[in-house]
Amino acid sequence: MKHPKHHFFSMTPETLTDWCLERGLPKFRAKQIFEWVYLKGVIDPMEMSNLSNLDRKMLQSDMAFLSGPTVAHQLATDGTQKLLIEWSDGGVDAKEAGVDHESRLPILGQEMPYSDTTRQTECVMIPAVDSDRRTACISSQVGCPVGCTFCATGIGGLDGNLSAGRIVEQVWRLNQLEGVGRISNVVFMGMGEPLANFRPVVEAVKIIAAPWGMGISARKITISTVGMHKAIEKLAEELDLPVTLALSLHAPNDALRRELIPWAEFTSILDLKHACKKWFAKTGREITLEYVLIGGVNDQSEHAIELVHVCKDLRANVNLIRYNEVAGLDFRRPNTEDVHRFQYLLREGGVNCHIRASRGRDIAAACGQLRHEHAGT
Repeated sequence: MKHPKHHFFSMTPETLTDWCLERGLPKFRAKQIFEWVYLKGVIDPMEMSNLSNLDRKMLQSDMAFLSGPTVAHQLATDGTQKLLIEWSDGGVDAKEAGVDHESRLPILGQEMPYSDTTRQTECVMIPAVDSDRRTACISSQVGCPVGCTFCATGIGGLDGNLSAGRIVEQVWRLNQLEGVGRISNVVFMGMGEPLANFRPVVEAVKIIAAPWGMGISARKITISTVGMHKAIEKLAEELDLPVTLALSLHAPNDALRRELIPWAEFTSILDLKHACKKWFAKTGREITLEYVLIGGVNDQSEHAIELVHVCKDLRANVNLIRYNEVAGLDFRRPNTEDVHRFQYLLREGGVNCHIRASRGRDIAAACGQLRHEHAGT
């Protein structure tokens, strides 16, 4: 059976040093390779000029840098760019992803043996309008197990988890887009539920934030979750980095939230508030509450007033997101006056909130629109 090459973007200085020593390469080669890839953006070993010819050939033979091709690249009128990446060597079977009803933690799928199965995910580069900020919106899974009723990504369910290396690789690829400048921020808001792929996401965050890796400040990394309260508590204990936690709330009460988010049956808003308070106590970092406003569903005055009560004893700020239409789903974008009234009522209630601008809508790269659709797939 064919075995995959080692994947560079999953490597740490320790594991790459071991890899070099096992093959008779000098120890300092690891540092040189990291500099070529992360500082200079070079992934062709034959271009790494300070490595011996023999070492370059060894690296080319035994190390994989990109795990598959970019099969589509789209550019929106606002400068947002979307990549569709094809992964072709294994993953996690969808039936292995779910929830442990006793612990109320996501069941983390096990890596399947190497195979030739093809899977695809999307990632997005979002440039700021008024600054040099460049945000990478990356995926943690192929598809999504949560099945939010208004979201395109979960329509086909979950096909698999991404490894830490493939998560990091998305940031690197977006960083290489011509003329956009260096990625400054990373948000885990692409395809998938990050905390249902817990270990690879944690490992990826560490590599993205490491000075020898992508070198992006942890304070500029956001992990977005639909909210499994035990998983949030676990993340606070295990990830000793000042990342931002974004909770996809989308409703001010449990009844409506469970209509919109099937996985919400495994938790409650009260449980989530307790977890968020523990997060703040452990990290000192405020929670961001993501709230997608859906016309006629959760955008009325009574919903805003309920949300004020949810937020009143929580160190949090609220991002209001206008719903982005998805073909085939019976939901509509809210009226502008309803959005501004909702924001006004939150602010009158003492809640810090902002309306997020929708970016990349014309290439289906906006919030809730990511879904791997491509001719021939």
